[in-house]
Amino acid sequence: MLKAAVVGVNHIGKIHCRYYQEHKDVQLVAVCDLNEALVKTVANECKINAYTDLKTMLKDEEIDVISIATGGKENGSHHYEPAMIAIEAGIDVLVEKPLSNCIKEAREMVEYARLQDVRLASNLNHRFVPAAHLAKEWIDKGDLGTLLFINMKLTIGNPNESSPWIHLRALHPHSIDVIRYFAGDIRRVQAFMTKAPGRTVWSTASINLEFESGAVGHLTGSYDMDNNHPIENCEVAGNKGRLIIDNVYENLTFYPHKSSEMKVVRNSVLNGVSGFNDTFKNRINSFISDIKRSIKPEHVAGSGLDALAAQEVIEAAIRSQNENGAVIEIPKLLGKKIM
Repeated sequence: MLKAAVVGVNHIGKIHCRYYQEHKDVQLVAVCDLNEALVKTVANECKINAYTDLKTMLKDEEIDVISIATGGKENGSHHYEPAMIAIEAGIDVLVEKPLSNCIKEAREMVEYARLQDVRLASNLNHRFVPAAHLAKEWIDKGDLGTLLFINMKLTIGNPNESSPWIHLRALHPHSIDVIRYFAGDIRRVQAFMTKAPGRTVWSTASINLEFESGAVGHLTGSYDMDNNHPIENCEVAGNKGRLIIDNVYENLTFYPHKSSEMKVVRNSVLNGVSGFNDTFKNRINSFISDIKRSIKPEHVAGSGLDALAAQEVIEAAIRSQNENGAVIEIPKLLGKKIM
């Protein structure tokens, strides 16, 4: 039985608490938040201990895994300190995305986890769905042949105006991770962005991608769409066929070349993903499975290194926009694995 704790218990943190409590091999033992009233309320609901100081919690509790679900600027500026404290204590850590809105901090987190030999993972939950797993199997088996292009769209409605780059840094760790999951490392990017009427932030983006494999791709992202409609679409194509995932997990379709037939896998009403929050459940369950199977830190699915790789692409896209659409090389990350 693994003992878990959650740091940061607003909306997302409470989702983490729920799925730790539902897991048969996990005991949620404590929660921590600077907001004393909030953390006590959540602790009472979960019938566990409440803390407002992480170091005190680590001293008083026996903990095997910690979720860092704090927020901050661009949804990531409050991740660094608690994650580093947990890593220093030798505890496996699941950090909400982005690892940090500061790329220097994200790099330090990944390197410190490597030095401490602890598992650092990120909540890149969009890949943790049956449709994505099956699509990855088809790609790895060679059903699509040599990959040629990938097109991704992730668009939601979000009025947040807190920083010029909130849309890129807060949302697109998800899309870039899905793209890398299917097509591998990205070599170069070129970005063009615009602002919807009345907005001050770069709320819609068009990003061209070139992969280390030689494949090409594109990401369309926006904070200016309607949440009542599908948010995500991913198309991957090779010289033997192509596949499309509709709306994160709803449908997966394979179009083989030289055939009039196609294969469609629909999300099951009874056994599939019942709602978007299930992606959190799948993500947490995968990390727990990695820990229980003693998976090496460098082989954790959706690792901190994967999250950092996505963040490097985002920072390059921001630089491209600042340099009038310049083509920007992505820094090399040693030892990177795409699991």
